[in-house]
Amino acid sequence: MTTHAPQAAHTVTLPGTLDEAVAALAAMPTAVPVAGGTDLMAAVNSGLLRPAGLVGLGRINEIRGWQYQDGAALLGAGLTHARMGRPDFAALIPALAVAARTAGPPQIRNAGTLGGNIASAAPAGDALPVLAALEASLVIAGPGGGRREVPVGRMLAGLDMLRPGELIGHVRVPLLHAPQVFLKATGRTGPGRATASVAVVLDPARRSVRCAVGAVAPMPLRPFDTEHWVSSLIDWDGDRTLAPEALAAFGEYVAVACIPDPVPEHSAALTGDGPGTLPPAVLHLRRTVATLARRALGRALA
Repeated sequence: MTTHAPQAAHTVTLPGTLDEAVAALAAMPTAVPVAGGTDLMAAVNSGLLRPAGLVGLGRINEIRGWQYQDGAALLGAGLTHARMGRPDFAALIPALAVAARTAGPPQIRNAGTLGGNIASAAPAGDALPVLAALEASLVIAGPGGGRREVPVGRMLAGLDMLRPGELIGHVRVPLLHAPQVFLKATGRTGPGRATASVAVVLDPARRSVRCAVGAVAPMPLRPFDTEHWVSSLIDWDGDRTLAPEALAAFGEYVAVACIPDPVPEHSAALTGDGPGTLPPAVLHLRRTVATLARRALGRALA
């Protein structure tokens, strides 16, 4: 597994089905599930994690593809970023495909999985704001063949966590057949870790715009008031265009909602520049979010 993990896992189990994987975790509560291992093995190699055992998910075919169910796509948690980036998947959920293509270098995209991105819940996880904007839900497999469904936002917010012996089996994503856009900013050119990301989804059936901002907080943020405001400006029965001023205002409102002004009594202590002043790095991040949100909505409406 690694050359510098002297206390690495003693037991490796390779189940062939999701229920077998759940049973293996129930039989060995200290074991850790592993799919692509892009986050797990980094933690092992750095000494942050010493699992007593591993339950490998790579042989479970039922979580490596997708199917259609009641107007939604049921995505297997074992789908890799590389697979989600292909044209056939992009025709299904375009924003998620774009996020998958920008998830890192080829070796990360070939190994990293959708379920791992969710379970790790790293703030910069590229799939997370897209799933939040799409209002996806997680189908969780539990002991005894049990299944329960949890909105992805609740799990990312820590309101409904995985219980002992449970695994994320599938992700249910509503198929909107409408424009959706994902944009992200990185600290360098090419694929890399996001410093900020924005997903914008149009839902003509509900006459609504949904937006989620990633990488600026521990979980994706939804500016609900801004969503409602901009949705009321769009002529859903017409050409769905907005004036440049409205697009710019949308970007600013999203940025302020997700990166708010500091509390007045603490702002001076934080910056030393007087009340109401944000540090330059935070101001730059706010401008970045505003630009991403403005461009994302403009492209979706176009």
